[in-house]
Amino acid sequence: MPRDNILLITTDQQRFDTINALGNRSIFTPHLNYLAESGIAFTRCYADCPICVPSRTTIMTGQRGFESGVVSNVTHEAVMTAATEARTTLPAILTDAGYQTKAMGKMHFEPARAHYGFEEMTLPLDYMRQYDHRPGGARPKLHGGECEVEPVISSVDVKDSITQWITDGAVDFLETRDPKRPFFLWTSYTKPHPPFDPCRDFWELYDKIPMPEAVHGDWSQTVEGLPQGLMEGCYENTNMHFFGPEQVAAVRRAYYAMITQVDYSLGRLFGCLRENGLFQNTWIIFTADHGEMLGDHFMSQKNLFFEGSAHVPLIIVPPQGRFANTNRKVDVTAEIADLYPTILSMAGVPVPAHAKGKNLLKETGERVFFGNSLNNHFCVMENRVKLVYCATGNHTLLFDLNHDPMERHDLSNDPAWTAEKERLWKLLLDHTAEYTPEALQDGQFITREAPSCAADVKNHWFGFHYHDYSVDTFH
Repeated sequence: MPRDNILLITTDQQRFDTINALGNRSIFTPHLNYLAESGIAFTRCYADCPICVPSRTTIMTGQRGFESGVVSNVTHEAVMTAATEARTTLPAILTDAGYQTKAMGKMHFEPARAHYGFEEMTLPLDYMRQYDHRPGGARPKLHGGECEVEPVISSVDVKDSITQWITDGAVDFLETRDPKRPFFLWTSYTKPHPPFDPCRDFWELYDKIPMPEAVHGDWSQTVEGLPQGLMEGCYENTNMHFFGPEQVAAVRRAYYAMITQVDYSLGRLFGCLRENGLFQNTWIIFTADHGEMLGDHFMSQKNLFFEGSAHVPLIIVPPQGRFANTNRKVDVTAEIADLYPTILSMAGVPVPAHAKGKNLLKETGERVFFGNSLNNHFCVMENRVKLVYCATGNHTLLFDLNHDPMERHDLSNDPAWTAEKERLWKLLLDHTAEYTPEALQDGQFITREAPSCAADVKNHWFGFHYHDYSVDTFH
């Protein structure tokens, strides 16, 4: 029996609440709506390490960050190399099973040209090389910058944007593939990762559309009153904690515009599937590596285990006509780690024993969720009660997402929640002792002092981490 094709689509830094069909009435996402209506939306999917490289390593290896040790952007090469040599990366397994495997877009691994099991890779580096050699043509990113969230209009038109270029490459693969083999195509968009630079057409699309206000809670009324250890990454990379409401709205407008630009581009990709008769034998999976705080609780970017950062979209669409029970939501905890066994199941390939994620086509029960980011931010969540801990500053927060889905009310000092807090705290300590014992001393987390102000962090960053904006900054 012929094997099904598999199309994995990922965006970078897209938070969970950015799909119109799933409740956001301020955003245009017609093609993501199509996926949601044609498939199964897992509405509570989380990244166990909400950072680019760890999440992508989890997709590739089936191991969570705390299992592999990849909990930052600089800790993955040995893990990826070993997995490739063992032929246990997702593309290596599928290649060995007879699949034609292609990575199109952002991979974010080092060395950048290492295929790690893919037969073919086309990377954002190639986009920059292409435009560097185009005389008198478009020049991407003339605005400079990389991680800033201040909105700016792209220096290229839609046809010359990296979003369109990634779709062009995916369509080219579909039209020139080997028709005798099934394919695994990972189409990986760089957006809506900063810089927040939508093309003008999409920026103007949101003219006069009000943006949802940023969320603030009883524990996040002011920047100064926040647990400062949680703000370290925000202080390091962005200025969003300085922004007023109108500026936050402009940031959200740019962010939504980039998502819509990706979505409209997906329409061309889906049109190619339809024209080539591929909907009948192709699985489509859509997700993101992590989210974006987008001003919630004065925070920006990722790394954190709050909803805006760690909670991501996940939609699975089966081959057309294969299952009747689609256009539905599954409201139990899922994880990025589930992609590995689920995709292998779609391909009819045995799942290696090291993969602890669930096959979402068969297993959809509740679970305890654990997270570790940078060996500094930790999380445990069970039955939608979430404990978040930051070792920098020794901060603990507790939320009941059943009644407080956007984490407005901290229950960590509520006497009625003391027993639940202690229970989750023990689970987190036991889990950390098993997987990350170096984060503990005498059974408790090793802490360090929180920054006293943003300038302290930024001075450190500019002194040691600043780099020129060369072609590899699309990583």
